[in-house]
Amino acid sequence: MNESTTSSPETAPATPRRNLFRKRHPAVRLSPESVERRSRVTLLAWNLLGGDSAIAFLNAHSDVLCGRPLDLAVASEAGCEAVERAISTRAGRETI
Repeated sequence: MNESTTSSPETAPATPRRNLFRKRHPAVRLSPESVERRSRVTLLAWNLLGGDSAIAFLNAHSDVLCGRPLDLAVASEAGCEAVERAISTRAGRETI
């Protein structure tokens, strides 16, 4: 055998490793209460309005609520209750 094939390969110069999975911008974390409210209105809208209508309603600006329903529900309990009432009204049901 040739000596060049049996010798160990040359090592590359050491380069600093960077974390490839590091997030460039830290995400805002919601409180457990905010997550619960978001889940609550999402499930209610999904069940009463159906998938596509629920997504459209929760993500579009509402003149009645003066804001985006999903943002209002996450922001406060009062906002969440207002969004729940709007969903029920939109679905033609009695308010919760």
